[in-house]
Amino acid sequence: MKISVVVPLLNERESLPLLAKAIDEVMVEWGKEYEILFVDDGSTDGSFATCGELREMYGEKVKVYKFGRNYGKAAALRAGIEHADGDVIVTMDADLQDDPKAIPAMVAKLDEGYDLVSGWKKKRHDPLNKTLPSKVWNTFTSKVSGIDLHDFNCGFKAYRAATAKSLDIYGERHRYLPVLAHWDGFRVTEIPVPHHPRKYGRSKYGISRFAKGILDLVTLMFLRRYLKNPLHFFGLLGILFGMAGGAILAYFGIQWALTGVMRVRPLVLLSVGAIIMGIQFISIGLIGEMITHAFPAKYYTIRESLE
Repeated sequence: MKISVVVPLLNERESLPLLAKAIDEVMVEWGKEYEILFVDDGSTDGSFATCGELREMYGEKVKVYKFGRNYGKAAALRAGIEHADGDVIVTMDADLQDDPKAIPAMVAKLDEGYDLVSGWKKKRHDPLNKTLPSKVWNTFTSKVSGIDLHDFNCGFKAYRAATAKSLDIYGERHRYLPVLAHWDGFRVTEIPVPHHPRKYGRSKYGISRFAKGILDLVTLMFLRRYLKNPLHFFGLLGILFGMAGGAILAYFGIQWALTGVMRVRPLVLLSVGAIIMGIQFISIGLIGEMITHAFPAKYYTIRESLE
């Protein structure tokens, strides 16, 4: 078994030598073939040069990829996973808060039949302004996604290679990789992992990530339910708006027929607007159906095969 360790990084120059040494010590003691894939997501502190030194020190065990600019963690993870050669792919952050000593336990959990093992930072060494919103967010995500995990956003994960390479990772989807894997029919679990205080640099994430996370989750939920039949969503909205507008107009039409008096009221204008919006929603749904028919999405994921 070969282990590929994918490390996305942004301005983590001081941490990289210590991380590479810690990974190497674990793998040598464990007796596993391994590779470390450093993906530099547009660092400006000399991290790429440090990765080059590690490449000279460890040889082919270290691979280094550098982006021309900052594309985000999801893009860095995707690049590392696509270039990984191992049977198992482990992803971890470069800030030394993830402990490589947990890798054997995570791989052992994969051997029990799971496809993705997510780390759970049960005892976090982060300030309250990060831990409290994270707990609320993880609880909310568990409820709406259908998979019960304590720590969705933990970057420390182990995947079967086929599982990792099948996931569609872009934008900010790195937060929801366990959700995507679960929805694709893969077996997902989590185990507690050690979490250390940050030694160097500063966190790249602020409170804004939670707002982005909400939008990303809404997007994923919409795509999951309506990607293959968008008319079910837009058509329903169109029918509701059309019925509401039509009912109001019918009321005023009956009143006009009985009294012969017709006044242009704000409610009449709103009802006409509702009917127009209903027609637009249905039209959007039909256009979506035509696009889906012309460019069909992936309808299934193969978890295992015999060839």
